[in-house]
Amino acid sequence: MPPVKKIAMWLLVVFLLYAILTSPESAANIFRSAWQVITNGLGNIADFFDSLINRG
Repeated sequence: MPPVKKIAMWLLVVFLLYAILTSPESAANIFRSAWQVITNGLGNIADFFDSLINRG
């Protein structure tokens, strides 16, 4: 991994730990929201391919 990516990854990990330790409820809400966006997106992609298959 190039040094810039490695540094960015460590900064992200440190920031996440800081956010969780200083404000666990806010961090949980952000994670919940992000998870909801991901699951909704995957559901929409599945619906799209399902409609493609059903039209054929």
